[in-house]
Amino acid sequence: MIPAAGRGVRLGPGAPKALRTLGGTPMLIHAVRALAASRAVSLVVVVAPPDGAAEVRSLLDAHALPDRTDFVVVPGGETRQESVRLGLDALPPGHDIVLVHDAARPLVPVDTVDAVIEAVRDGAPAVVPALPLADTVKEVEPAEVPGAPEPVVATPERARLRAVQTPQGFDRATLVRAHETVTDDVTDDAGMVERLGLTVVAVPGHEEAFKVTRPLDLVLAEAVLARRRLNDGF
Repeated sequence: MIPAAGRGVRLGPGAPKALRTLGGTPMLIHAVRALAASRAVSLVVVVAPPDGAAEVRSLLDAHALPDRTDFVVVPGGETRQESVRLGLDALPPGHDIVLVHDAARPLVPVDTVDAVIEAVRDGAPAVVPALPLADTVKEVEPAEVPGAPEPVVATPERARLRAVQTPQGFDRATLVRAHETVTDDVTDDAGMVERLGLTVVAVPGHEEAFKVTRPLDLVLAEAVLARRRLNDGF
């Protein structure tokens, strides 16, 4: 499932972030292809902007996608959490493992997708791909005025911290229960499962699964895509 109903305001005005182009192709298409590259993925549910489902369907129809993978487009809600729930509601019976993937992570390698699926198959109720942190992290007392100095209150042990990516993988019944139980707005589905008291496990993420949020990320993504095309010859 790809919740792609957001506007992506940090990339500036214009089309929703998922519909911005990367190498001439919308990021959403890259993200769908990244999931569909896994032979374990048989269905991709795309949650579109509430008024943009027809546009997203046309987009999917216009781009070559694997024949073995089916696609469903549903309109999303006002929040990411609501959009994921609407995507879950559209999921047919028989799909017991659910991936939730950011459209803004268009370059996640198929090996990462497969590793998440395998960990759920091995019995984990929720799985996240994650990377060790390169930078030291400081906990601060947030300033009331943006840009003002902020007092440092703690330095967490970096070896115990991970930067979490997507796709996050779930046992379907667990994710449904989390969305039925956790009512306050949460942007991380694995965090919702944690609130049920269940263990979330991390598998190795990948540096190319970064999130395209700001203009500089788009420059980096274009460079990664250009290198892939050079190496793969496509």
